[in-house]
Amino acid sequence: MSIPDTPLISVMMSVYNAERYVAEAIQSILGQTEGRFEFLIVNDGSRDASGSIIDRYAAQDSRIRAIHQDNRGLIASLNRMLDEARAPLVARMDSDDVSRPERFAVQLAFMQAHPGIAVLGTNTDELDADGAFFPCSDFHPEHPADIRERLMVASAMCHPSVMMRRDVIRALGGYRAAFRHCEDYDLWLRVSESHDLYNLPDRLFLYRRSPDQVSEKHILVQAIGAACARYAAQQRRAGRADPFEGAAALPSLDQIDALLGSSGVGARMRLEVIDSIKYSPEAMNGGGLELMQAHLREGGTKQGFWRTAGRMVKMGMIPQALTLSLDLMRY
Repeated sequence: MSIPDTPLISVMMSVYNAERYVAEAIQSILGQTEGRFEFLIVNDGSRDASGSIIDRYAAQDSRIRAIHQDNRGLIASLNRMLDEARAPLVARMDSDDVSRPERFAVQLAFMQAHPGIAVLGTNTDELDADGAFFPCSDFHPEHPADIRERLMVASAMCHPSVMMRRDVIRALGGYRAAFRHCEDYDLWLRVSESHDLYNLPDRLFLYRRSPDQVSEKHILVQAIGAACARYAAQQRRAGRADPFEGAAALPSLDQIDALLGSSGVGARMRLEVIDSIKYSPEAMNGGGLELMQAHLREGGTKQGFWRTAGRMVKMGMIPQALTLSLDLMRY
């Protein structure tokens, strides 16, 4: 199919070493009942067959615009597509997920009928790494006020399911480089301060759960970034400057107080992070235990930490559980 002269939607998908799933993801977009879109696909330096798969589909459907680049990461790729998008609405897609055929038709109709909505997500069902389907019983908050409230605790949108107003996102500076692995959460917080976000109750998206996904592999970095994003939002909403505006990277938690000229902020953020990662063996083995030890050394609360040590035992993390237990007795 040929690209329309004036596409209504620009689809943005970044691909990195996704040869196992990317064909299914592309097919789910090309199979949309609403076809007035351009499909921007960035091959972000893949070392597998992803690039050739993308090119094969691009040769068959001119709506696809394949962009091959050296590896720059998701944030840079998304911002590049925001700059190159021709449509007033941009729709996100991830290279391992699946959009149901009616997704764009339903989202487009809603966005056209509700010009005050800047970001529109959907609810989801799930796929596992092998493609098995799992219906999801959870619901994202639907209305703008509920989303704003939820955002001060955690993300409230499924990032690859959203449709957004391109001009709004670009006016806010797009995705911020410092917030790796939680760039969407930081963006939702910033959008929510001047615009409305909404989630459709329809389950128009199939979100893939696998051990290789970013939220599993980088959970500690993601949790630290989320704590920084919340703190920045609190400062903006209090009329103060965003401490991370223009930053290329976030400071480590033990540098936060020195950077902000404050006392105790780093400790509070560290406890937030610990609460976010305590069920993750990957995070515990990737620096989470050290955060807990620092918290205890500085006289932080021990509430719930014995239960965490017990969970470590159940997860087979016996040495880590012993280390945490000794520190609980020592401090």
